[in-house]
Amino acid sequence: MESFGSSKEFIQGADIEWEVVGEGVKRKIMGYDDKIMLVKVHFEKGGIGPMHEHYHSQVTYVESGSFDVTIDGKTQTLKAGDSFYIPPHDLHGAICTEAGVLIDVFSPIREDFME
Repeated sequence: MESFGSSKEFIQGADIEWEVVGEGVKRKIMGYDDKIMLVKVHFEKGGIGPMHEHYHSQVTYVESGSFDVTIDGKTQTLKAGDSFYIPPHDLHGAICTEAGVLIDVFSPIREDFME
């Protein structure tokens, strides 16, 4: 695995540019080293995180909004204060039903986000 080093110890969110990653979806990488990564993802209502899978473990906290989240064929509506866990290789995705923010934690780092 390629090493990407690590982020600074202190990170000011206002100093990080949003990266548009889909229609109505943008993200900021908030901190990382080779073993872990924190990503803030903003969704407009109707924004879609398309179904996909990856070898990383993922835990996501719903900071705000409402999302229909599907993991391994099961769907639940999650709102601010909820969270979900995605095991490696489970097919998953989300549809934003009320504009909001997800906080994703990945282990190991999502190398594809660094390109």
